[in-house]
Amino acid sequence: MTEDEARNWIIEHFGDIALRRLVDFAHMVEMESTRQNLVSASTLPMIWSRHILDSAQLVPLAAKAEGPWIDVGTGAGFPGIIAGLLSGLPTVLVEPRRRRVEFLQDAIERLNMAETISVIGSRIETAKLKAGVISARAVAPVAALLESAVHTARKDTLWLLPKGRSAREEVAQAKLSWHGTFHVEQSITDPTSLIVTASGIARR
Repeated sequence: MTEDEARNWIIEHFGDIALRRLVDFAHMVEMESTRQNLVSASTLPMIWSRHILDSAQLVPLAAKAEGPWIDVGTGAGFPGIIAGLLSGLPTVLVEPRRRRVEFLQDAIERLNMAETISVIGSRIETAKLKAGVISARAVAPVAALLESAVHTARKDTLWLLPKGRSAREEVAQAKLSWHGTFHVEQSITDPTSLIVTASGIARR
């Protein structure tokens, strides 16, 4: 998918105003990436397809969910900042690295999203809140992620976990320890990328 195609998808699904706000955020990420390693430098020329749209495609999957939305290990704000901007759900970014927390807090203020998006500067294991949606992008295998974050889930929580080629194998491994409904969706940004969705998660 090209950068123009990615921006057009955003306009089609969320409108011009959303696009302009995401343009602002993309610029913040690009500028901050000269000071710290937010995302791989090789992906910055493809920030719309590799990061912004890759995050935004999760929002329609959560259309029926109730907040808050928790993004685990949010890093540069993908998908958490994007989810908060586009979903309208109260969104909590969980990120243990101090410099990234500082960037996220600054970005939230500059985007005028402080009433919707907040940051917890810690690991998910110590977070004391409950989520309607839990996302995590390139954080840990599915089984390990469920183990670390399940205390923040409700019975109706939707898990949205972007993955690569190993998604189906990770789901098979997770099912050894966890009950629930698991699906593997095709990412729209890359034919080798997949999205694990899960609900009704409970230990076996």
